[in-house]
Amino acid sequence: MNSGFVNPLKRRAPGLVDQARSIKQWTRESLSLTEDTVVSVNELACHVPGCPPQETVILVIRPSETVQASIHKAMADVAEADIQSATWSRPLAQR
Repeated sequence: MNSGFVNPLKRRAPGLVDQARSIKQWTRESLSLTEDTVVSVNELACHVPGCPPQETVILVIRPSETVQASIHKAMADVAEADIQSATWSRPLAQR
């Protein structure tokens, strides 16, 4: 039985840090970002009906704006093509 609970303290799979670095690099390349632009990658529990239990959220933070993309996959499953086809929007807090 899957309760949908994701333990935030659970040890991450080996290689997840390297995967986060890859996602950041793919994001920089896809959006032609400079090195001084902050890219944040997080894996969160997704509570939207029909959504996989985990999603990867990418924030691109610049002095003038912050944009985000949510990819409905665990971080370990995100591929470069997912970054290239992501839809970027402002986080709800900035709308």
